[in-house]
Amino acid sequence: MRSAPTILHLDMDAFYASAEQAAKPSLRGKAVVVGGLGPRGVVATASYEARRFGVHSAMPMGQARRLAPNAAYLVPRFGLYREISEQVMGLLRELSPLVEPLSLDEAFVDLEAGGVADDEASARAVGERLRADIKAVTGLTASVGLAASKMLAKIASEEAKPDGLRLIAPGTERALLGPMSVRTLPGVGPATGDHLRRAGITTVEEIAEAGEDELVRLLGKAHGGSLYAMALARDERPVVAERDTKSVSVEDTYDVDIHDRVRVRGEVARLADRCVQRLRAAGHSGRTIVLKVRRFDFSTLTRSETLRGPTDDPGVVREAAARLLESVDTTGGVRLLGVGVTGLADYTQEDLFAQAAADAGASGGVQVEPDTGGEAEGASPGEPEAVGAEVPVGPVERRWAAGLDVRHAEYGHGWVQGSGLGRVTVRFETPGSEPGRVRTFRTDDPLLEAAEPLPLVERPGGARELPAVGEAPSRVEGEEVVPG
Repeated sequence: MRSAPTILHLDMDAFYASAEQAAKPSLRGKAVVVGGLGPRGVVATASYEARRFGVHSAMPMGQARRLAPNAAYLVPRFGLYREISEQVMGLLRELSPLVEPLSLDEAFVDLEAGGVADDEASARAVGERLRADIKAVTGLTASVGLAASKMLAKIASEEAKPDGLRLIAPGTERALLGPMSVRTLPGVGPATGDHLRRAGITTVEEIAEAGEDELVRLLGKAHGGSLYAMALARDERPVVAERDTKSVSVEDTYDVDIHDRVRVRGEVARLADRCVQRLRAAGHSGRTIVLKVRRFDFSTLTRSETLRGPTDDPGVVREAAARLLESVDTTGGVRLLGVGVTGLADYTQEDLFAQAAADAGASGGVQVEPDTGGEAEGASPGEPEAVGAEVPVGPVERRWAAGLDVRHAEYGHGWVQGSGLGRVTVRFETPGSEPGRVRTFRTDDPLLEAAEPLPLVERPGGARELPAVGEAPSRVEGEEVVPG
């Protein structure tokens, strides 16, 4: 391990919810829950105000509504979150060439590799400056952990939340970890935690005292050995700048099971097109097409087909996904569909259209793999919409999901507070305004249209300072119903 705390772990505070609070002045200081709003949706992120009621990530949305009935429930706006993430990652890459993103809002940075820190004082100064830069650029807060290893840096950032910095000085690691729960260590989930508890091990210090042989007996050689090393604060993992993308996938969970086979085919085709869009955006092509189907009884089936060469052609992916669907029985109803591409490459094979047409009639060069069994609920590598973001399905219609941006020809920019019974309620405000007025329109009002999110902090030339994310609004105006 290093002799200086030069590994930094950054974690944005309640990222999605904080971004929504910054964008919507009327929600600052209030409970906000972001996720899928349908009966099968799950929580993506809850603001700290909502967490006081027991709401947390991955919780079913129905349970969250029971715990915090007065919270604001919004669909995710991933375009906005990705834009903010790119700004934050840009700041991190100014510090070091070794930046290891873990998600949109979390990353490790090797400060030593960037030559910006070599002791406690310089590392702390870099961390404080980074937090200030993130606030200035995005209007949001972040927590920073600094330590001599990745494991300890992540533990430090968790202890620093929200909006703080924690530095673990080399030589103090064992004393810090000792009284902590075994669940603090990476790789110790509910099942492993319960197994250790039944053996009388509940703290990190008790893991160290049990010894490596006992841990190996309880958990196996690989898991037991690594857990024992972590309990001794040993973690030699380097910060890895680039991770190879292994797959690209998209999936949707439906509020009501789909029974119509024609509708299922249409959904698979739509998902295939979205998957190709994401594939092209990443600069990749892929050789293996994967179909995922979760049926009415929660059984999950996957089917895959390997082509002769990589492709990023939507027609080829649609046809392959359609062929895979023919081998799946959906008569009982489908609650989730997904399409993915693996075996990624940086080039395409131009004659795949001809191959796909030929393979539709004969399977000579196509390998169809058997069902690989079930997957964990909600698992979707690289696909943030798996948290339950609602995507319109079937015929195009005007749907106004809570939280989405809109613009009215007369009243300007706002966001949807809710809709139903042919009406949509909009609050007209922007990130830099006071809490705005609420107005209600017909859902088919020709003057109302969807809009792109506004930046949380104005670009140079119109600079302004955002109110703090947790700041309470100074006034809230009443609702006005506008005749359609």
